Amino acid sequence: MHKHLITFSTLTLLILSGCVSDIINFTEEEIVNPDDGSNSKTEVVSGTEDDIDATEFTGTVTVVYSSSGATVSGADGDTFKVTASGNQVTITYTGEEYIVYKLSGTAPDGFFKLYSEKKQAIWLEDLNLTNPSGAAINNQSGKRTFVYVEGTNTLADATSASYTTTGTEDMKGVFFSEGQLVFSGSGTLSVTANNNQGKSAIVSDDYVHFQNDAAVTATCGSGAGHGVKANDYVQISGGFLKITTKAAMKKGIASDGFVLVEGGTTTLDISGGVAKDSDSGEYKGSAGIKADNYFGMTGGELTIKNTGNGGKGISAGDYDYDSKNHTLADSYISGGTLSITTTGSESNDVSSKGIKIGYKESASTKTGPGGWGGNSGSYVYAGNLKISGGNIYVSCAKSEGLEAKGTLTFDGGATYVYSAADDAINCQGQMTINSGYVCGYSTGNDALDANGDMKIYGGYVMAICTKGTPEVALDANTEGGYKLYIYKGATVVAYGGLEGGYSSEQTVYTMSATSGTWNALWDGTDFIAAFKCPANVASFAVTAPSLATTCYKGVSVSSEAICSGTWTTGGISGGTTVTLTTYSGNSGGPGGGGPWH
Repeated sequence: MHKHLITFSTLTLLILSGCVSDIINFTEEEIVNPDDGSNSKTEVVSGTEDDIDATEFTGTVTVVYSSSGATVSGADGDTFKVTASGNQVTITYTGEEYIVYKLSGTAPDGFFKLYSEKKQAIWLEDLNLTNPSGAAINNQSGKRTFVYVEGTNTLADATSASYTTTGTEDMKGVFFSEGQLVFSGSGTLSVTANNNQGKSAIVSDDYVHFQNDAAVTATCGSGAGHGVKANDYVQISGGFLKITTKAAMKKGIASDGFVLVEGGTTTLDISGGVAKDSDSGEYKGSAGIKADNYFGMTGGELTIKNTGNGGKGISAGDYDYDSKNHTLADSYISGGTLSITTTGSESNDVSSKGIKIGYKESASTKTGPGGWGGNSGSYVYAGNLKISGGNIYVSCAKSEGLEAKGTLTFDGGATYVYSAADDAINCQGQMTINSGYVCGYSTGNDALDANGDMKIYGGYVMAICTKGTPEVALDANTEGGYKLYIYKGATVVAYGGLEGGYSSEQTVYTMSATSGTWNALWDGTDFIAAFKCPANVASFAVTAPSLATTCYKGVSVSSEAICSGTWTTGGISGGTTVTLTTYSGNSGGPGGGGPWH
């Protein structure tokens, strides 16, 4: 083999092969570890390890596919073994150097299979490769593989693909890798799983990391598997990711560990329904994202639509992971824009929730592992969620919009959740609102519901419940000895009543409002905030720091609305004055006053 040095700088990748030079432009991106504030976290790799610019490659092998068969060049010397039959190419590399494998051309009947013990790069440049029998790219290397995408690329299998393997080898998807997959580049890659064997589009038995500006599309048919599947974790730091799945039980993104969204633009379109899992014997539904440990989001844009019965937007944290690892980390959202819509109905006791964090198991048959959130009666609950930033929108037609099986904490951000059939926002443990903007709107059950205490220390909270008795806007489990606390720093607007026996450090008033428009809270000198009334809702229970007994309805707002158009704190003017009266509803329930702590 002719030995030469290939360096990936922040500006160029220079590959020398004989007298030929190719130049690829790269954009440097800093990869940061998440700041989630969780009680337990699986570490992601450092930015340097996943930075293609930090690796020196010393050789290149080119594979060009065509109607007359594949041509392989650059695999010289006794460290390479090449087997090529038509467009079916297998390369075994036993050397010590880092190699770039550049794939291009078109073939409807080929594949690329790789064995090596060193990290490498697979460079896709205008490659159109279909394997009618199984994986188009089958990377049997357990080492880190950089996937650089340039030009327009497609990978696919066929409906008749059997995915037959020999020995102990895996082949779980159209693009399969035993080791880590790190995607980057400026081109496009479309991976289509047409098979009926439940095989996925992109799979790693380690982790998958999307970064830079590559645009990756994964499409899975009704008999195929997940869009992206990883054993350790899936990390989205940049680029453009679009996933469509149609099969029952399957996920857009599935991880046996965690899923972390740091940047980029990700769109998931899921339509699969419920089916019985042959391994567990349980009925399971589809999901946009399924993480057995935790879900984290610090930036980027993530849009999920799930139309399948029993289909969820995000599902994170399960008992099997907890019982095996004894540490179920807190899920968290601290930045970015998250939008989730689910329209499916419950099926075989599998609900269609927007966000579901954690699990509920029978305490009589399950032993709660270390790290679970607590128990209630005969059940064990686990799975905490903390929201400290970002913009969140959830709309759920047939079930709860957002549910945490453990505790739920709001420390910032703007969260809007709507449910037409159940609680908008629910947690089995304590719900704590310290700051941020929160709006829960339900036409089918409670707006905000905690099975433990609900403590509102600060922030701007709107709770709308139009279902009527016995459902309420703010519901704490008084039957279980818990209650609703409203502290002196909170701004609260509620329609549908407060939990009986609530305690408040501030006076709670009743305020008439103008339906379907903006209304404002007033401290006697300035506007505190304006809130947007839903249609056909014209009276509220309200409280806020320094709230005067005169407020305004029908005001004008010129500033940008917060929390999906429900709140604003600036640009408020006009309106008609309305006199507040002391709120007297729901005052006789169990669990009297105090303590304040």
